[in-house]
Amino acid sequence: MSTTAGRPRLGFSLFTLVMVAAFIGLGVWQLQRRIEKHALIAALTERLAAEPVPLPPAASWSSLDAGRDQFRRVHFRAAFDAGSDAMVYSSGSAVRDDISGPGTWAFIPARLPGGVVVVVNAGFVQNTMQDRAQQDRAVAHLGAGEATDLVGYIRFPESAGILTPSANVEKRLWFARDLRAMAQALGWSNGGKMVAPFYIDLEQPLPPGGIPKPGPLQVHLKDDHLQYAITWFALAGAVVIAFFVWWRGKRPRAGQG
Repeated sequence: MSTTAGRPRLGFSLFTLVMVAAFIGLGVWQLQRRIEKHALIAALTERLAAEPVPLPPAASWSSLDAGRDQFRRVHFRAAFDAGSDAMVYSSGSAVRDDISGPGTWAFIPARLPGGVVVVVNAGFVQNTMQDRAQQDRAVAHLGAGEATDLVGYIRFPESAGILTPSANVEKRLWFARDLRAMAQALGWSNGGKMVAPFYIDLEQPLPPGGIPKPGPLQVHLKDDHLQYAITWFALAGAVVIAFFVWWRGKRPRAGQG
């Protein structure tokens, strides 16, 4: 075999080696992701099932971390502020099996005994047409000004993405759980009040009439990593088979030089 004829074989062999190594690497990475995802699911499931602990004091809020404190179950006493709620549009829930269809989550500032504010997602309001009057009626009974014992889960806010619709401040309607934007637009921090950098997904108590609808959360994280790993390993195997078929086709036949 001449040097010139051998160069294509060498080049294609190196290309095949790189592709196989890449596919195997992606498969191993997906298996590692699967281990990490299972550990996360186990940790979150444990947090959601744990007995509620007292809400951390305001002095420690800046040290809370989403990786460590997301979904921590807490209890506290607070009074809802009437007339300053924000509604966050939703077409369902990834952590509530009992929620489906379009509606809004009722985000309401609640005052702790010391005067600081914790925003509470008081639950789901079924509302196909996003009627503000219907939403007002749904949360009116929560603004009595009386302190209530609440149980819920610590959650961390999200920022609006490029494709997220703009908030309708007049209707107090948002499309992302952006606490900072809500607090600025609706004056939740007026008078120098401190607003917690997290919000609480309310679990209980259930309000009269059941609206807004709070409830327990469940973990439903997507776990397709094993299927992805099998796909990458299968592609690596297919490349190896294709290489050997090509290699056999390049072998000199009997009687040929």
